[in-house]
Amino acid sequence: MKFIYSIGIYFYGIAISIASLFNSKARLLRNGQYQALALLKEKIVPGSRYVWFHAASLGEFEQGRPVIEQLKKEKPGTKILLTFFSPSGYEVRKDYAGADIVSYLPLDTPYAASSFVKLVKPSKAIFIKYEFWPNYLMALQSAKVPVYSISAIFRPTQIFFKWYGGWYLNLLKSFRHIFVQDQSSLELLAKHGLSKVSVAGDTRFDRVYDLCCQAKKLPLIESFVHGKQVIVAGSTWPKDEEMLVRYLNLHPGVKLILVPHEIHEAHILEISKLLDGRFVRYSEADHADLTEASCLVVDTIGILSSIYRYANVAYIGGGFGVGIHNTLEAAVWSVPVVFGPNYHRFREARKLIAVGGAFSISNYALFETQLDKLLKDTPAGKMAGEYVKSNTGATRLILKKIAR
Repeated sequence: MKFIYSIGIYFYGIAISIASLFNSKARLLRNGQYQALALLKEKIVPGSRYVWFHAASLGEFEQGRPVIEQLKKEKPGTKILLTFFSPSGYEVRKDYAGADIVSYLPLDTPYAASSFVKLVKPSKAIFIKYEFWPNYLMALQSAKVPVYSISAIFRPTQIFFKWYGGWYLNLLKSFRHIFVQDQSSLELLAKHGLSKVSVAGDTRFDRVYDLCCQAKKLPLIESFVHGKQVIVAGSTWPKDEEMLVRYLNLHPGVKLILVPHEIHEAHILEISKLLDGRFVRYSEADHADLTEASCLVVDTIGILSSIYRYANVAYIGGGFGVGIHNTLEAAVWSVPVVFGPNYHRFREARKLIAVGGAFSISNYALFETQLDKLLKDTPAGKMAGEYVKSNTGATRLILKKIAR
């Protein structure tokens, strides 16, 4: 199985190289993987022992981030190496100040994995959520490096639990400890003979709670709100925006803060057409024109988690496409959350619905009815906030074991 896997990885590398001729993301991935070892040779401080964190992409990084930052806080001298598989993670966080080195992860070939471990000589390795690279795990095991998995989720449909997945299942036994998000993952692993497992929860709850505590007030947003009822719509796509604008047009007493997932000019132009130009762009706003405006389009990044504090209702985009975006950033502010029908892959969304803090809609009629209810005084926001706060603490549980 090891031989078949490694052959498959080589073919995958060839496929990426071919795709890079036509696709910019594939080109970034190929170049990043090829250059990673050379970059590390330049940046690694000889004699230092790095704690290595690996994330597939941006979402997984956000789950590992609280652990990285708390580890640095408790042990300031700790050197951190952060690697990414995906360009959508590396290109956004390559200048992340919490890590001493940020790099792509070289392709998981036996040679690259062995070379990486010999070069870095990590004191520990922490893989976040779904990352299980066999050749790296074997190289770390050979070097006697303790390996941990954090915020992991396991399901019976994964390859580890298939009749042909015995080799992959044995790789899980190389982990010093696996921190899972839920009891069902722990029970599934226990059923297959893995005992070094504990339920720590999801570190994203700690992350959004920290963001909430550190959030700054936004004077421009406050000027726009001006005591009105406000819908904050985050990470929206065209289908979401059509419904939101329709609701806004039919409810003149409500204000809308629209934070699109894509903020390039072509998309802002499409939003402008929907609104007949009746909106203010955040990048061009000033206090004079905000009070009378009904829609504020946020065409900058990095402030959405703070904007949710001004919401009476939060709408999370993506539910009419591949899946919803981050619900916890809104819920932590004790704001009721609404999203489209494609949410079932997201455990926190299902739980928020179960506790009465979130609601899924599948068409405009349901959307309008739900928003009308939530803009009145309901306990839904309180339920959402309590759910988030009651699930914090994963970072502390993880560090208690890995920081020894």
